[in-house]
Amino acid sequence: MGTDKYLEVLQKLRGSSALIVGIGNSLKGDDGAGPAACERLKNSRISAEVIDTATAPENYIQKIIRKAPQNLLVVDAVDFGAQAGEIKIFEPEQLSSHILSTHTLSPRIFIEMITKSIKTDVYFIGIQPAHTEFGKSFSEQVEEAVEKLCRTLAEIFPPK
Repeated sequence: MGTDKYLEVLQKLRGSSALIVGIGNSLKGDDGAGPAACERLKNSRISAEVIDTATAPENYIQKIIRKAPQNLLVVDAVDFGAQAGEIKIFEPEQLSSHILSTHTLSPRIFIEMITKSIKTDVYFIGIQPAHTEFGKSFSEQVEEAVEKLCRTLAEIFPPK
């Protein structure tokens, strides 16, 4: 699914229950896109539940399974060779070794561990980073992408 399609795909989730999970390291520039999205979404009081897993998503697998969300949205900085700040939704089977994540547990294994235990529709939202070096701040492109994504999610999952 291309970047133009992500809005269309997410709009279909309106009115459903969802759990939004952010993955990333806030100390490594754009790699903090997932946690930044979670922080903004928690402050906007959306109807979807939000969990910032930081750099250890594997520590939250059982918690996610217990919650058994209808839809699981995972937000992470992913290098998929696009322009910085581009947003793309990946199907779980697209999360192979050629998509680079900065985390120990690959996104595909993380999702597989959850979907083996519960039935949930997974939407892996990747944001193309400009840089992920330690000590760097967010790039302008990723900052704008996170803001845009959060506005969209707040609209789709308004407070109850």
